[in-house]
Amino acid sequence: MVTVFSLGGTIASTGTPGGEGGGVAPRLGAKELLDAVPGLDGAVPGLDGSGGLEAVAFRQCPSGDLTFEDLIALAAEINARFEAGAAGVVVVQGTDTIEETSFVLDLLIDAPNPVVVTGAMRNPTLASPDGPANLRAAVQVAASPEARGLGCLVVLNDEVHAARFVSKTHTSSPAAFRSVAAGPVGRLVEGRLRIAVRTTPLATVPPPTGPVPPVALLTMGFGDDGRLIEQVAALGYAGVVVEAFGGGHVPARTVAALERLAAAVPVVLASRTGGGDMLRTTYGFPGSERDLIARGLIPSGFLDGPKARVLLSLLLGNGAGTEQVRTAFAGI
Repeated sequence: MVTVFSLGGTIASTGTPGGEGGGVAPRLGAKELLDAVPGLDGAVPGLDGSGGLEAVAFRQCPSGDLTFEDLIALAAEINARFEAGAAGVVVVQGTDTIEETSFVLDLLIDAPNPVVVTGAMRNPTLASPDGPANLRAAVQVAASPEARGLGCLVVLNDEVHAARFVSKTHTSSPAAFRSVAAGPVGRLVEGRLRIAVRTTPLATVPPPTGPVPPVALLTMGFGDDGRLIEQVAALGYAGVVVEAFGGGHVPARTVAALERLAAAVPVVLASRTGGGDMLRTTYGFPGSERDLIARGLIPSGFLDGPKARVLLSLLLGNGAGTEQVRTAFAGI
């Protein structure tokens, strides 16, 4: 059994009935999406049309409207399906936030069963929608024993990416998703899953039982004077991720504000480059990674800004303090 959860997004978007109005919006559920993939049961060993696929319309919205609470509820439903005997799960959603939502699931689900997230860059009203092919590939991966133990995976364009590495890198191309730091962990060839790299499971995070506190994401820019940094604590953010230049550098004029902020809330230092581990010991000028770490900022490891924000948010949702956050990121 493979369970397919639909959350909305481009893959589920159509025009208004009668063709009136402008643009498309999410209107299709999991069953309609599966029905649009011809011969799906026959394409996957073990899915013979006798209950091999379960369709669940879980949410129906643009992916930018999804919340941590939505994903925590989804993780609970996925765990329940695994306990009931499901071999794998597919999550179908909008591509705008796949890099973050897939990482949330990667951190919350402590099971070897495949969890595969997919979507589409072209909606069903266009001449060449990619949704059916992506959904077919995602189901094939979710049903494959070779995908077990790899954590949450993202499958689009016949490429298989680890949630911890993948990013959306283009606004409209069907080949929008890339893993800059590591490349795809596998591919589908003639419907067969080929895994090239097996990732080590990440430590999971318990699902928060209450609201997830707000975490700010600040990106450093050329000539930045740091005035936004001064406002973060006053706005009530429980934590901050700073996307710095290169390996973890900021203008010297912003250092004092960052040090004051790090004394008040956990501040994680990531890179705006989107790829590569954070440096820790190379540079020694004011505003360098050595300087900022000495002032209390926490390096994000290989996580980029959006993913570091996901991990920090879930940790704070479980009541973690600065030292617990520091310990968690030390393992990244």
